[in-house]
Amino acid sequence: MTATSTRISGNWASLLLPINSDDSIDFARLWDAMDVLVAAGVDGIYSNGTASEFYTQSEAEFDRIQEMLANRCTAAGQPFIIGACHTDARQSLDRVRRVVALKPLAMQVILPDWWPVGVDEARDFLMQASEAAAGIPLILYNPPHAKRVLTPAEIAEATRGTAVTATKLTLGGEGWYEEARQHLSHLGVFVPGHHLATGMREGVAAGAFSNVACLSPIGAQRWTEMMKTDLEAALDIETRIKAFVMGHILPFAEQGYSNAALDKLLAAIGGWADVGTRLRGPYRSIDPDAATTLRAIAHKMIPEIMTP
Repeated sequence: MTATSTRISGNWASLLLPINSDDSIDFARLWDAMDVLVAAGVDGIYSNGTASEFYTQSEAEFDRIQEMLANRCTAAGQPFIIGACHTDARQSLDRVRRVVALKPLAMQVILPDWWPVGVDEARDFLMQASEAAAGIPLILYNPPHAKRVLTPAEIAEATRGTAVTATKLTLGGEGWYEEARQHLSHLGVFVPGHHLATGMREGVAAGAFSNVACLSPIGAQRWTEMMKTDLEAALDIETRIKAFVMGHILPFAEQGYSNAALDKLLAAIGGWADVGTRLRGPYRSIDPDAATTLRAIAHKMIPEIMTP
């Protein structure tokens, strides 16, 4: 079943899950963060990507978070996307079915992720998800740490005839943009946030579910809008964003911290909401004191993003 085409683009900011010292979710702080994102005027808000730690949530917690987001965004006229992600296909399909009633602009799903799926298996799952989504478009989230990372040609094959209208993925090596132009022109392609200006220049990127928005939702939105009027200036800022990420954020990944930990560190550096750097166990959290030093560096390197 193919969903009605919905063009999704621009700067999408992630919900990040505030975690208390007892590993419970602080729903009051989560609501406050939603308020900030709505006020920031971002193109959209999405839930239950990696930064929302969807893989740690009970089904009751999942339902509560999505209902909160839907209620807040619907009241404000704010576009929102819900991540119905789960590593198990059956649980993911159940989440998709329950989310339909909340009427998001789209739903994000991942491929089943215990044993690597083949392309035919990926397509079978996406066909089932399309049926469960009842006409709501799907976005395939295929991150670099997935058990099966699809090439652009494989994504085209796996999504053929399904409700998938966009894909959020990692960048490949040399020639990747050409492959994407060749195989993914029918999909909205979402690139990592700190590569968005290049993705726009290459005529590939529709937008980003953005780590830059983790750092500053307002700054990321301002930068995204700049790409429409002064791409060269936006590319200059991107060079400095990449230098900041490579020099000051990715070293934490090299120490074994997860991508969710990096996203929460970015939010702590930006200081736009009281999210904190704590992750649900057993995943390690980055010391929040690191954000203080890095905040000054970020203001110096990328003031266009960090300036309120």
